[in-house]
Amino acid sequence: MTRPISWRRRALALAALAAVGVAVVALAGLLPDGERGRGARAQVPPPSPELPRGGRRILPHFRVVAFYGAPQDVELGALGIGTPAQVARRLERVARPYERLGRPVLPAMELLSVIANGDAGADGLYSMRQAPAVIRGYLKAARRAKALVILDIQPGRRGFWAEALALRRWLREPDVSLALDPEWDTPGAVPGQVIGSVDAREVNAISYWLDGLVRRLRLPQKLLLVHRFTEGMIRGRLKPREHVAVTVNVDGFGHRAIKRAKYEHFAHARDGLYDGFKLFFREDTNIFTPRDVRRLHPRPDVVVYE
Repeated sequence: MTRPISWRRRALALAALAAVGVAVVALAGLLPDGERGRGARAQVPPPSPELPRGGRRILPHFRVVAFYGAPQDVELGALGIGTPAQVARRLERVARPYERLGRPVLPAMELLSVIANGDAGADGLYSMRQAPAVIRGYLKAARRAKALVILDIQPGRRGFWAEALALRRWLREPDVSLALDPEWDTPGAVPGQVIGSVDAREVNAISYWLDGLVRRLRLPQKLLLVHRFTEGMIRGRLKPREHVAVTVNVDGFGHRAIKRAKYEHFAHARDGLYDGFKLFFREDTNIFTPRDVRRLHPRPDVVVYE
């Protein structure tokens, strides 16, 4: 019996398809390993990195509780007392009571990455950069503790913009943020002999650049802390950013009433910025407890201990 022509055509088509499949498999075998399956992988982008304790937004989801300082001298703050691992454990104990204030807590290590000093140094810039090995050590300890690292700049005569760019390798990490310390921004003067200040346009340029870095690298939100304790320390108006939590950290030690009044004066609860409050273990008179911090209005988004 002669089979229908339609059946023969179908058989020929299947044979041709099988031959094409064999050829494709053979060609795939000739490709380098990195090229195989590239098209399939391109359809599934890698997951976006998250913050140490989950999620991609720091504020207003978390309340950040940080230790500030550097290992060069215990006088620089709480972060420099003990090894990074010891600091991480002590930070966790101090941060834990803040869980009762209605948000999960995200601990942070605010490490001085540029330290102002009264000596000009060989470069005449009145500041020194932190060694990369030191930054790596704190970042390693922070990651074990599921904490942020915040790199603080006391520029002396270096300038915030140049130093922020110099930290780009670290700021590309999903768990590293930035802080600016205008008290120590002293072009033409000696740090410690005058109180420095910063033009808001420079801060806004840095926050804009940082916002772009977050978007390009698909990073979680970053924190940009700007320390302040005088009216003229920030000249002009800071701008909020979509991917950067711009936070004015009200600095300065002293009596409770003075600290409370200063905080409430500089708070930015309604203009898209966030609020920070700095406490000093040694210099503050009758230091605020977490319960006292809860009574501040607005409640701080960030609490920093020096």
